[in-house]
Amino acid sequence: MLTIRTARPDEIPALTTFPDDGERNAATAAYLAGLLESGCTRPEWCLVAEHDGRLAGNAVLWTIPGRNVPMDIVLLEPGDPDTGQALLAYAAQQARELGAQTQGHVLDIPAQAPQFQRNPQLREMLLVGAGFTVARDGCRFEWTVDDPMPAQDERLHWRSMADLGEEPFVELLADTFTDTADSIFQAEIAEHGLHGAAERNVADMLEMDHRPGWFEIGYDAADTPVAISMPARTASSAVIGLVAVARAGRGRGYATAVVARGTHVLADAGFSEIRGDCDGGNTGMAKAFQRVGYRNFANRKMFTRPL
Repeated sequence: MLTIRTARPDEIPALTTFPDDGERNAATAAYLAGLLESGCTRPEWCLVAEHDGRLAGNAVLWTIPGRNVPMDIVLLEPGDPDTGQALLAYAAQQARELGAQTQGHVLDIPAQAPQFQRNPQLREMLLVGAGFTVARDGCRFEWTVDDPMPAQDERLHWRSMADLGEEPFVELLADTFTDTADSIFQAEIAEHGLHGAAERNVADMLEMDHRPGWFEIGYDAADTPVAISMPARTASSAVIGLVAVARAGRGRGYATAVVARGTHVLADAGFSEIRGDCDGGNTGMAKAFQRVGYRNFANRKMFTRPL
């Protein structure tokens, strides 16, 4: 008999484990421990599938620290198709009861720490069958401290949000959204308008773990604002976060300058591994990461469904 329930305290953080797969078991448990410590999840959001007394799968609800409503599913271990379907249905019900109106999930290929999302074909089949659609088919990039430090663009000088306040970031981001190639931004603009989408994205970045001086606007020699750099930290790594270039600054390599700036900010803060994502169709942003020395270590599909 298959039962979906909240994990017991003694089952956390390991949840579903696999024999002869110590690397996966240790990495996944450490990741969940970090999510719990940071407030990205809670013990009551850790769901397991039990079959004849054995844990056969799990799903963990996730949100931005400080929020009470779960946004996504992480650490999805679907087991077989029936178990996966039951977990996704239960995760939807739990999130809906907590006030969520949508739910997301990301699928990284190839499988790797900390989520080890093996059998991507099964996972995608289950997600689509549960009402998820692809919001972004993107690329993931990584820089480590062993890589050369990128040169900063001397054409730009930077001022932080601590000095400028939030509104200049919203106004400049709204300008960059006019012709964005990012599918997620396009969907947000269609729903909320340019200014509304910009407000939401700046607000989301402010909820991420960051230091006051990290969020900056880059100005050219004429003191015109042309770029936004908003690096931050997640539970698992430092991230370049939000990169944007104003229409007035297009075609001058400023996206590369922003990635370089964010890399310096995070490296100076002591992070040895930095990651960044972009839409697969945003070739300009992908080239910016590559020019700075980032490697495309995975591809990521971002899924979403209404609840």
